[in-house]
Amino acid sequence: MNKQPGKTTQSQWRAVWSLIKPYWHSEEKWRAWGMLIAIVALSLATVYISVLLNEWNRVFYDALQNKDYPVFKAQLLHFTWLALAFILIAIYKIYLTQGLQMYWRRWMTRKYMDKWLKHHVYYHTEQQQSIDNPDQRIADDLNALTSGTLNLSLGLLSSVVTLVSFVTILWSVSGPLSFMVAAHNITIPGYMVWFALLYAILGSFLVWWIGKPLVKLGYNQEWFEANFRFGLIRIRENGDAIALYQGENRERQQLDGKFESIRANWWSIMRVTRRLNVASTFYAQFAIIFPFLVAAPRYFTGAIQLGMLMQISSAFGQVQGAMSWFIDAFTDLANWKACVNRLAGFNDAVERIDAQRSAITMKSDSRHSLELRDLSLTLPQGERLFEPVNVKLNSGDKVLIAGPSGCGKSTLLRAIAGIWPYGSGEILADQDKVRLFLPQRSYIPIGTLRDALSYPNDATGFSDGQLLDTLERCHLKHLQPFLDTSGNWSHRLSPGEQQRLAFARALLIKPDILFLDEATSALDDDTEQRMYSLLVEELPHMTLVSVAHRNSVAKYHQQCWRFTKDTEQQQVTLRASALPVN
Repeated sequence: MNKQPGKTTQSQWRAVWSLIKPYWHSEEKWRAWGMLIAIVALSLATVYISVLLNEWNRVFYDALQNKDYPVFKAQLLHFTWLALAFILIAIYKIYLTQGLQMYWRRWMTRKYMDKWLKHHVYYHTEQQQSIDNPDQRIADDLNALTSGTLNLSLGLLSSVVTLVSFVTILWSVSGPLSFMVAAHNITIPGYMVWFALLYAILGSFLVWWIGKPLVKLGYNQEWFEANFRFGLIRIRENGDAIALYQGENRERQQLDGKFESIRANWWSIMRVTRRLNVASTFYAQFAIIFPFLVAAPRYFTGAIQLGMLMQISSAFGQVQGAMSWFIDAFTDLANWKACVNRLAGFNDAVERIDAQRSAITMKSDSRHSLELRDLSLTLPQGERLFEPVNVKLNSGDKVLIAGPSGCGKSTLLRAIAGIWPYGSGEILADQDKVRLFLPQRSYIPIGTLRDALSYPNDATGFSDGQLLDTLERCHLKHLQPFLDTSGNWSHRLSPGEQQRLAFARALLIKPDILFLDEATSALDDDTEQRMYSLLVEELPHMTLVSVAHRNSVAKYHQQCWRFTKDTEQQQVTLRASALPVN
């Protein structure tokens, strides 16, 4: 379906405005507007000093032509004060702009991280593959958006004010241009203004025509760079497995392929940039001599002096430069537009996921630790995993979930955790009770072992004695000396050590309900028995839900929820039954 160009442009501007507007209406708006007003005032001051310097050009060069030494000395002193004022204003303009950029970036980074992390959006976007490289969009694109928006908007404002200030000067000092055409005398008042306008229009059109592919190429370049960087990070995260598989050659091939995309796209950027530089450089260099060529006839006829000629050249340069803002900023505009497109895509994906409403109803109910009413889960494509389930758990119950691989055991735990939206039914749980989920591969943040042990809680909530004692009871005594050592512990610990560390977390946090999803798969039988025994002894009133394939852990549970598959009807059902007491 084709879209009308006007609507497309309008929607693009709405996307840009939706990115820029929130900060200027936020709780930080007074500081932001105060700094922006100060920056604008300094920008106007630089234009005013440029006007004074333009007048200085006329007086100074007239003094040179007339060999007026006293005026020459006075103008040198005058220039010194103007230059000092210009330097101070420029320094503080840059300083305030950088400060405002960081305040804006900090605010937007926090907002975007909130959007990404709340309601498990980060989980669903990765699951649905709806956003590529969200880390790059938050880390790099927000920086590019804030800096680009400020620099481009302030540059445009400065160009507009400069144009308004100098176009009147150029109009008055350039005078009229008269010439004959077919026996008719034609006079063009302020002819230098029209020459500057024509020169800027032709140059802007040429640069736009040559450089318009840069927007798409810049977008692709950031995408390819992020993919390559992600590939390198994946090798770091999975170094042990890759080394065991001896998969270095395969990884090298994939990285070479990703980098080849970078190289090919970069060469395309280089070719467009080369053509763009030819046009813009020729345009800029010819602009230096152009006002002298146009104003020279009046100078050599004696209509104007050297000072006036230099003033015309200076004013023409300012007017032409202001009119050529688009040319000078085109590359930055292309990069900024690509950045806006990526952030707009991020926003759309997050809003779509946030707007999705699960058919699974989550309710708070203090009568039972957990109750599932007519709960049926599906895959994202709509395929049903199992028939509706109706079960309940009371405080202190311990249930084992068993069944063949792929029947939906882990998915059931995800639905109970509130992160699996596909399905229907009701999940009732006491929201005042502390719940803890231990997956098969436990997450271990980068930092000190103390922080890794207490995650997701704050380490300050536990004493050294508690942490050291828990490590010993979970057979991790050899890690006690490293409690305050920082590192990537997911790489330093074996899978078995990581799973015992997860059990240590459970002992520290003391949840009311604990969910174990193959949380002992990397442990030997004896260690698995000790971990379960430790849980039952230390937390006797805790409700326990375990997903496990080994029957050896059944003795630590009272019930079994078993998934069975009817091969004829291709249906999976869950049946609850009591386990024998050992």
